[in-house]
Amino acid sequence: MLMRFDPFHELDELTARLDDGRRMRSMPLDAYRIEDVFHVDVDLPGVKPESIEVTVEKNVLTLKAERHWRTEGVQTVVCERPTGTFSRELFLGESLDTDKISASYENGVLRLSIPVAETAKARHIEVTSSEKREAIAASAA
Repeated sequence: MLMRFDPFHELDELTARLDDGRRMRSMPLDAYRIEDVFHVDVDLPGVKPESIEVTVEKNVLTLKAERHWRTEGVQTVVCERPTGTFSRELFLGESLDTDKISASYENGVLRLSIPVAETAKARHIEVTSSEKREAIAASAA
């Protein structure tokens, strides 16, 4: 499972109020599970694929990306879209297989797939009883 924990959230909110409004405050995302795979869709419109960096260390998945405004030869009239370098960390539960994470980027959306580890999947456990063993032993005799 994915765990949402951001110890610096309030600090980020405070600095965002003091900022000029052009920095990316967060990377909006959706996280959901389909069967034995967690999916994370991250909105990164206008970001070049080569600027996206996805790393995982222990159970922390870090996303980094850059979006820059072309300033050379441009007379800016309105500039509201955030620019610069931004990042986000996701804390992954122990039940996810971080060795098999896959990522793709299409139409401004970074899509991550994180499978549930084999050891964490539900499995059927057969229940035996002493009555069943006695019946087998009696028929063998």
